[in-house]
Amino acid sequence: MMRTFTTRVAAPLLLAATLVALTGCGALEPTAEPAVRDETSGEITESSEADVFSLEVGDCLNETGTEEVTEVSSVPTVPCDQPHDSEAYAATDMPAGDYPGDQAVTDASDAYCYEQFATFVGLSYEESTLELASFFPTQESWAEGDHEIMCFIYSPDGQVTGTLAAAAR
Repeated sequence: MMRTFTTRVAAPLLLAATLVALTGCGALEPTAEPAVRDETSGEITESSEADVFSLEVGDCLNETGTEEVTEVSSVPTVPCDQPHDSEAYAATDMPAGDYPGDQAVTDASDAYCYEQFATFVGLSYEESTLELASFFPTQESWAEGDHEIMCFIYSPDGQVTGTLAAAAR
């Protein structure tokens, strides 16, 4: 199973990326190993090409993608104390039921990540110099139990080291 990664600008100027995230369904087979984590804290401790379905809020990645739509099965994860491109800052599950359609999933992802941005950064999206992206389910992954939206934050100026939580920039 692969995940879709999409980059686009959406109203109000939200940069979004699409990626399918697993929410506990065992039907999806991993295509890479889970991220390497500390047993106590759960934080990523080693850089690796990790199964995209093993991502958690607080994880840092070294790839944001440049294509409008790209299917991915793994992503390069790194400890957040090392230079990285993006950081997962929020996640939620969409309501169960039939797949609501591509536009509805995109709209839900844009709205949720936009709403959570200010809480995480300490400034509204409009006031911030930072950007957001999101991973969300495709119709195929939805059918296998994936309903998760995961939000990412990144600096358009390049890599950062450490968390962007409360960065107020």
